[in-house]
Amino acid sequence: MAFTDEQPAARRPDAAPHGHGLRLDRWDPDAEAHVEAWLRARSDPDFRRWNTPLVLVTDLAGARASLAGQQKRAADGTCEPFRVTDAESGTTLGHVGVNMIDRTFRTARVGYWVFPEARGRRVATHALALATDWAFTELGLHRLELGHALGHDASCRTALTCGYGYEGTLRGAMFEAGRKDAFRDVHLHARLSTDPAPARG
Repeated sequence: MAFTDEQPAARRPDAAPHGHGLRLDRWDPDAEAHVEAWLRARSDPDFRRWNTPLVLVTDLAGARASLAGQQKRAADGTCEPFRVTDAESGTTLGHVGVNMIDRTFRTARVGYWVFPEARGRRVATHALALATDWAFTELGLHRLELGHALGHDASCRTALTCGYGYEGTLRGAMFEAGRKDAFRDVHLHARLSTDPAPARG
């Protein structure tokens, strides 16, 4: 198999993905409402149960720095973070990100979370579907991976509904909640651009 150093040119389309009553907008670390929403999400017990960020966000300054980091990675083309909003009101409902973008192999990792009040409304499912279609069509990616902690059944259902087939269990691939000295297993899901589109309501 031959490889080339040439990579597709990085670009960030201006058109925001939208559909199913949602719109995927950009986060802005200079917008106080965005910073406050980011802090609230990172402080949510369920977020902390299922996610293990290397740096905990505990105040507005930390939230702003975290969002600025997201913006920097977006600028260099390695990450595409989206604020999931209600298309009509603009209310922030959650987040979906296309992360660890590798333009040589045309791969990325996707992740998402939604606020408690948005859960049970298929917000995560629709946001992931929008981000997936966007990553394939606008970024030209071929493979998207999705990992979630073992036992996170809601995330597993979201992945399967959006066509991310289960590929196996990664042993000890993620920190235990709130710890950096113990590990837990992760379900690996993935979807290819050539996979059939899943049937979604």
